[in-house]
Amino acid sequence: MQLSAAPIIYILIFLAVLLLVEGIYLTVFGKSISLNSRVSRRLALLEKNQNREQVLEQLRKEMSQHMNAKGIPLYSVLASKAQKANIAFSPQALILVMVLLSGVAYLGLTIGTGAALPVRVVVAIAMGVGGVYVWVNNKAKKRIALIEEQLPDAVELMVRSLRVGHPFNSAVGILAKEVPDPLGTEFGMIADEAAYGRDIAECIRAFADRMESQDLRFLAVAVSIQQQSGGNLAEILEGLAKVIRARFKLFRRVKAITAEAKWSGTFLSAFPILALVMISILKPDYYDGVKETPLFVPAALVVGVFLVANVIFMKIMVNIKV
Repeated sequence: MQLSAAPIIYILIFLAVLLLVEGIYLTVFGKSISLNSRVSRRLALLEKNQNREQVLEQLRKEMSQHMNAKGIPLYSVLASKAQKANIAFSPQALILVMVLLSGVAYLGLTIGTGAALPVRVVVAIAMGVGGVYVWVNNKAKKRIALIEEQLPDAVELMVRSLRVGHPFNSAVGILAKEVPDPLGTEFGMIADEAAYGRDIAECIRAFADRMESQDLRFLAVAVSIQQQSGGNLAEILEGLAKVIRARFKLFRRVKAITAEAKWSGTFLSAFPILALVMISILKPDYYDGVKETPLFVPAALVVGVFLVANVIFMKIMVNIKV
């Protein structure tokens, strides 16, 4: 039996691209950029540079640079996710990384496969761009999940600070020092902006809109109402923390209940592609008898359309809104 190693080589090259972009990111910005760091990125920058205004300016630039570059062709697809992930790379640097990874993928394809030049170029570009997109998307999902997990504890810390007599701005500053990233840096920026005169409720609302988080919008509304009409903010935030924690538990419960259906959908969507890869490995000449016929290309296109439709409909079926 003749075996083809080409599909395995393609998969290994793509995995190498993902590892390389993560390595470049950590090399350029260090461990402070990691979400599991005990010290927030803001505090790490303040330790190196004591100028609070310059640190705030750098963090705000990192925060807004991707949405400001939506005019770059094709970058608009990546801009929103890069902003949610708070990628410290500038848009130009991220595009340069795509080019670099495409070159690395092309070199790997040239060494490891015997594909034609046009095929290598197209696949290398797809791996470079797709690898960065997958990496940014994973970063965004992980960061949003961490923010949602940290938020109830952060609000409860605000409540305790308010009850011992701290004003709300000071409570936010304490939160920025005590809570690790990603929430620590975000609330640190909010505290700094409020110190320079910006309305703190507006800062929280902008953060909520940027992350598209309903829980953060609740927090912004609660603070805004208290500012306009007064009231016991500690009591309001205590109730909000309970609501957020209950919502988080409900999301986890729904996720656990629907896990089997989601894995079934993923398996049914991936199985045809995995079967095609295995056939190409175990019997590379399996399609030799039909690939020269005039109906082969139209049939392959129809199968591809059905595969895409299957992925879309399976995703819709298992995507339960709460």
